[in-house]
Amino acid sequence: MAAPFFTTPFQPYVYQSPQDAITPFQILGGEAQVVQIMLKPEEKVVARPGSMCFMSGSIEMENVYIPENEAGLWQWLFGKTITSVVFRNPGPSDGFVGIAAPSLAKVLPMDLAMFNGEILCQPDAFLCSVSDVKVSNTFDQRGRNMVAGAEGFLRQKISGQGLAFILAGGSVIQKNLEVGEMLSVDVSCIAAVTTTVDIQIKYNGPPRKAMFGGDNAVTAVLTGPGIVFIQSLPFHRLSQRIARAVTSPNMRENPKLFIQIVMFLFLAYLVILSSLILTDV
Repeated sequence: MAAPFFTTPFQPYVYQSPQDAITPFQILGGEAQVVQIMLKPEEKVVARPGSMCFMSGSIEMENVYIPENEAGLWQWLFGKTITSVVFRNPGPSDGFVGIAAPSLAKVLPMDLAMFNGEILCQPDAFLCSVSDVKVSNTFDQRGRNMVAGAEGFLRQKISGQGLAFILAGGSVIQKNLEVGEMLSVDVSCIAAVTTTVDIQIKYNGPPRKAMFGGDNAVTAVLTGPGIVFIQSLPFHRLSQRIARAVTSPNMRENPKLFIQIVMFLFLAYLVILSSLILTDV
């Protein structure tokens, strides 16, 4: 029999929870990956909304609010969802569910018990979880670590003793830092770090320039001990490249567009200025 035209680079894994529950799972695909999780009767998986790709007929899906996951006003203000999707197997036989990455991303399984029950991730890194896992958003209270944009100061904390699946873009590199070992990483390239790693923010130039964004404007200096997972292609960097590729041809095809925008802003300025003058009179 001829071999299939596609391959799955990752073999099936088996996760054993602290309660000795066995959960087989398999990561499928190469770039935009899918994790397939086997569910025994009465077992469940918690995932982010819109991540379901496929599931067996015995699986039930429900969109719920989980009080254990700290999703409040701040998360809502930054456009984050405050609900989760629960996949439960109520049937007498085993079932499965496929959870897909929403973009070109790798799926990383994280056994939280191996990281002392807690790990810090980039925003929206959480994909799904099995067993005891809690997801919350944390702010860096140190003023020098404040960076423009939600990704600079809103980090996702995943805690518990279960198995969590997180997302990372492009190629993923794991660095094990010894005590006192330092590593400089672009802020957007940090996919996840353990809580034992000290993070200091370094501005490559005046801080006011970093407020307006730019590539490699802000660097994170990481000091061990601990583990850091680095991604080569963050989603926001990919989206910026796509946006530039889409908008740049339009500007070349219509060079008058920039002049029209400037004229519109100038006329709006004149209208506002004249209204202020008339009001004073």
